Amino acid sequence: MRTKALYSGSFDPLTMGHMDIITRAAKLYDELVIGVGVNPSKASMFTLEEREDMIREIFKDFDNVHVDHFSGLLADYVNQNDFNVVVRGLRSTTDFDYEIQMAQMNDRLFNDTVETVFLMTDPQYSYISSSVVKEVFTLGGDVSGLVPDEILKRMNR
Repeated sequence: MRTKALYSGSFDPLTMGHMDIITRAAKLYDELVIGVGVNPSKASMFTLEEREDMIREIFKDFDNVHVDHFSGLLADYVNQNDFNVVVRGLRSTTDFDYEIQMAQMNDRLFNDTVETVFLMTDPQYSYISSSVVKEVFTLGGDVSGLVPDEILKRMNR
């Protein structure tokens, strides 16, 4: 059976922690879709189109990685697109507390063939989040090494 996995998030901006999870998940599954979630109540640094374009550019050499976007319930998107796996990245126990609740709720909403898989991020990226990167950057701090170079170039424009 072919495995089709989804790794979702706002990716605003895509961080080195995201890169770590995506690169590792791409090795585990036949197809990995990076699902950029649309959250109209969240203030974004980049438009949806910019985020999708940047992710496509960064992962252009990965034949099994694709980019898409969705809004609404994750479970609806998963069920409508025949995913077998939902990948979630964990940085800390705080992430786990939140993610386990979401995974258990989604389990009620997913088709019977969908599993949620948690991947621990590399410890060197455990403190990085998109929110922290945006805050440090907007306050004039150096975020090099926290985001891919391609993203940093766009942030500096």
